[in-house]
Amino acid sequence: MFFIYNVLLALAAVGLAPYYLLRGWRTGKYHGSLGQRLGRPQLSIRETTGRSIWLHAVSVGEVLSCQELVRELRARFPRTPLLLSTATATGQRLAAEKLGSIVDGIFYAPVDFPGAVRSTLRRVRPFLVIVAETEIWPNLYRETKRFGASLLVVNARISDRSAGRYRFFRFFFRHVLALPDALLAQSPLDRERLIAAGAPAARVEVGGNFKFDVRAAEAPPPAEVAALCERLRPRAVILAGSTREGEEEMVLAAFDRLTARREWLLLILAPRHPERFEAVAGILSRRQPAGKFARRSRLPDQTLTGLPGVLLLDTLGELASLYALADVVFVGGSLIPWGGHNVLEPASARRPVVTGPHMQNFRAIADTLLAAGGLVQVNGPEELAPALERLLDNPAEAAAIGRAAQACAEVHRGATSRAADRAEQLYHRAVPCTPPTASERLLLSLPALVWKQGARHAPSSPQRLNAFTVSVGNLTTGGTGKTPVVLWLLEQLQARGVSCALLTRGYRRASPEAVTVLEPGAVAPEEVTGDEAQLVLRRFRIPVGIAAHRYAAGRVIEDRFRPDLFLLDDGFQHRRLARDLDIVLIDVTEPFGCRALLPLGRLREPPEALGRAGAIVLTRCLPHERWEALQEEVRRYNPHAPIFFARFEPEALVDAATGAEQPLAYLAGRPVVGFCGVGNPAAFAESLVQAGFGLADLVRFPDHHRYSAADLERVANAAQRTGASALVTTEKDLINLGRLSPRLDLFWLRMRVAIDRAEALLDLIPCAAKVPR
Repeated sequence: MFFIYNVLLALAAVGLAPYYLLRGWRTGKYHGSLGQRLGRPQLSIRETTGRSIWLHAVSVGEVLSCQELVRELRARFPRTPLLLSTATATGQRLAAEKLGSIVDGIFYAPVDFPGAVRSTLRRVRPFLVIVAETEIWPNLYRETKRFGASLLVVNARISDRSAGRYRFFRFFFRHVLALPDALLAQSPLDRERLIAAGAPAARVEVGGNFKFDVRAAEAPPPAEVAALCERLRPRAVILAGSTREGEEEMVLAAFDRLTARREWLLLILAPRHPERFEAVAGILSRRQPAGKFARRSRLPDQTLTGLPGVLLLDTLGELASLYALADVVFVGGSLIPWGGHNVLEPASARRPVVTGPHMQNFRAIADTLLAAGGLVQVNGPEELAPALERLLDNPAEAAAIGRAAQACAEVHRGATSRAADRAEQLYHRAVPCTPPTASERLLLSLPALVWKQGARHAPSSPQRLNAFTVSVGNLTTGGTGKTPVVLWLLEQLQARGVSCALLTRGYRRASPEAVTVLEPGAVAPEEVTGDEAQLVLRRFRIPVGIAAHRYAAGRVIEDRFRPDLFLLDDGFQHRRLARDLDIVLIDVTEPFGCRALLPLGRLREPPEALGRAGAIVLTRCLPHERWEALQEEVRRYNPHAPIFFARFEPEALVDAATGAEQPLAYLAGRPVVGFCGVGNPAAFAESLVQAGFGLADLVRFPDHHRYSAADLERVANAAQRTGASALVTTEKDLINLGRLSPRLDLFWLRMRVAIDRAEALLDLIPCAAKVPR
């Protein structure tokens, strides 16, 4: 089904491309947004460090209805990047105006081509994607799940007009609607229609309608409009909002009938779409006498000289604030067979609302308000003037309808909170993954199969040392935080009086010696030790054995130093040495390394190997994260090993030149450039953001990279380009800099390891557990 859809999409794109190119050239409509629509959203480093929530609200109506949801998500996820996409320029402008201070980034959603969607997901790296209303984009849904993010559809509805088409194409939609983790329908009828379209019944819930949660605008009316009303002093104001083509003439005809005996009336006319502002202005210019028509955008220069008069609201984002000035509100899209628009904003503002007969797009809301006596519905344009006249002439009745409308809206609130609850649940059920590209699958699938066969035939007769042996390793290549956890373990074990020795391969060391053993307090160059062993030597006075054959190095250490415990660094795949405890680290931001073996992905061996683990540590967790689905998946491979959560917290800055420590506040808010050669550079960027620095750029190098003068020049150029005043790197990268020194101030970021239930983890090591505490 997806293959057929993508073929048809490609054919449609080829056929329609000339039209859109010509339209874009003539109108400039897509200038500045084409790159984002093709998968390159303009987001800062802060906004692409991962763990994000991506909310897609296609246009103005969806942005308005999702305002409360955005605010509630921000309250629940204060440290999580919250990103908002729209599909229209008007939606972008409104999102920036209404929510720009709340969300971290706003961008154009990608067109539903697989490549564009994947490119966007690689940059956004969401844990949760929320789609507002029934925006069914098959590739967006499918790729979201392939990237391991949770998918939630909120405020979902299927209109009367669309219900038949969804049922007819159920053979296709059932594949797409099976992908969301949950669909929150606006009403029981919408739930039935979604199930009829193919959505699994167990995943479709009635969540209610966000529009009931839209609060009356707290912002006062625009000063220019308020001043106009103060000067003209109309005895009543009629506000006709969200009108569509053909309705303005109907509203103006009704207004003419009313003003035949009521010259004290002011009509505020607000077309639904900004591209119709000029056309409606032309209609008013032809119908209204001079001085009896003005455009909001030209106040106070163009104004009304007297009443009756018409004010054209040709601006965005001000309609809700004008309900406070209105005595009666007409909601458009309802006198023509369009299906109506949202009546809840004026209802929440306690205003009597009039609509036409065509409210099928808001059937549930309209029926609810009608039953509560909070809505007046006319059968056609000929009844509009009498209905408005009745309300204007009977202010007590109008006030009673307004009160009933507001009370009804209040009773039905809660959809936003229910959606936020579901979003919070699903956020913790993400298992992030960055799947290989099509070209990577084509080129690297066969080598990955060869790697898999090799992993199955690993040595099975390990040699055992006399001392208790603990391995710290992982399933994937680099980036799990293994070195910080090794350093933390050594610190904790020494504090318990355990004498330790480290066994390591010495990755990328240049020494020709097969086995190198360094006594406690020894000093050796990085070329002999490798960067990770160098970190241990500088911090601890313990024997360190460096060799590809770790058992041979361990035997030398046992003969000379008799340690209580051997700590095997990066040893989960080293089968030649027997271990008493395997601690396996899993980086929650990329738990299973693209879910593919090397070189296609980052898995060293299949996830089933977790069955050998004695303890599992989920690293790079944040305090508010639960990782429920990831824990369930780990339990499928290993039902018994205890699971621990670890987080790496920025603790201090260390001046690379002097070794002096500075508090994080020393660079807080200042623009800095980070650079690193580590397995997970995005995690380092996230740490810089957590530390409170103004991260201007991050320069990435390969893991264990040894720097050259040209590399430092590249970093310095990035700092000059961004106006950064300092450079920040990792302690491991500082070692790999050697004697090189950059022109700017250079610091390395010291991190603190925090492990939940740390005592329980240490108690798995007998020589540590029996030490009195």
